[in-house]
Amino acid sequence: MVRVPLTDEERSRGERLGVVLRAARAGRSMTEVAAEAGISVETLRKIETGRIPTPAFFTVAAIADAVQLPLDRLRLACDPTRLSPAS
Repeated sequence: MVRVPLTDEERSRGERLGVVLRAARAGRSMTEVAAEAGISVETLRKIETGRIPTPAFFTVAAIADAVQLPLDRLRLACDPTRLSPAS
């Protein structure tokens, strides 16, 4: 099976997601948040740096829950038309 290359918008959206999740972590260690979300530290690192631009929904939901970020706020914060990605 051949994977379709990501568009620039998909890559950009992944980067915005990473910025928002990293900001929401707010001083907590990656190890602590990853453990609470039930994922590896490396997976969290890749999501936060945009190296996994299209993570699975349940992975994102688990991270958002671990950092107490409601999914609607996460969606709004990742919206490219908003000025501040962490608001």
